[in-house]
Amino acid sequence: MGIESIFLFVTLALWAAGFRLRDRLRPCAATHPSDSRPTLSVIIPARNEAHNLPMLLRSLAAQPLKPREIIVVDDGSTDRTAELARDLGATVIAAQPLPEGWRGKPWACHQGAQAATGDLLLFVDADTWFEPDGLARILSGYAGGACSVGPYHLVREPYEHLSLFFNFNMTVGTVPSGLFGQMLLVDRESYRRVNGHETVKGRILENFFLAGQFRAAGVPVRSGTGRGVFSFRMYPNGLRELIAGWTKGFAAGAGQTPRGTLLLVVAWMIALMIAPLGWLMTGDALRWGAVYLLCAAQVGWFSRQIGAFRWFTALLYPVPLIFFFAVFARSAMRTGKQVTWKGRAIRAD
Repeated sequence: MGIESIFLFVTLALWAAGFRLRDRLRPCAATHPSDSRPTLSVIIPARNEAHNLPMLLRSLAAQPLKPREIIVVDDGSTDRTAELARDLGATVIAAQPLPEGWRGKPWACHQGAQAATGDLLLFVDADTWFEPDGLARILSGYAGGACSVGPYHLVREPYEHLSLFFNFNMTVGTVPSGLFGQMLLVDRESYRRVNGHETVKGRILENFFLAGQFRAAGVPVRSGTGRGVFSFRMYPNGLRELIAGWTKGFAAGAGQTPRGTLLLVVAWMIALMIAPLGWLMTGDALRWGAVYLLCAAQVGWFSRQIGAFRWFTALLYPVPLIFFFAVFARSAMRTGKQVTWKGRAIRAD
């Protein structure tokens, strides 16, 4: 067997191993609704979210299942965030000045939880929204403890397709026993048991570390994907925002991914890189071209589970993959250094 044939065999083996990741793309499971109806408080930390907040609040207003209250914690916004939230029926809390050692989002969530009166606390980011009947479907699958649903990514502009492998890694690194940063559903007692967001007050990726606190306290943690239930659009304000957003803590987040999953993802990505390189270096369109198309088809199937990525994104997958490697390296180099996000200077996790 020649060296080229060996590389071809290894690439196919790593490509096939990638299918072991498909269970981590499973959707949020619904169960039979419980007879009990615990009261629900929705808590939305918001800093300059006037362009996002109306869609979330309108989606909540359209849900057949109504929460007891919707609390928007206005974290020092300089736009119409607070005004729009009030106009759309939310209770608005003005966040107190940021204490030493706290990040903005955990501090806002902490204040919202203190003001909430529901049995269940649902923390959601302002750039998300619920699909029709999505809230009821999430609650019907809730079995106690801490639960999180990864939002389905709405993609509109061409540059947004560059988020593909970030979204993928975020999802497979979280499901089934981690927490997504965009959403957390937890009962009040479990939240109190780990001292809530105070225990992760200095973290950018508070969800990763909060999941560890819940597990250490014996609180069950589970998650699934949110296609048809819960959605978002990440970084809609341009490529600069997208790069800054993924840079601020993604490398640290990767460090929290279960080791076995991380090794499997790395192996799969090696296959994705070898396929086009083998084609370019050998010019063998019959064999390496076929392997490349297999990789593209697999990427296409995976991508549709997590977002509205187009067919051409899968066909041209080396572009978002190289972008992923470049921004990941940038994130790793900036870990522990000062970065700017939403007008605040913060130290990256």
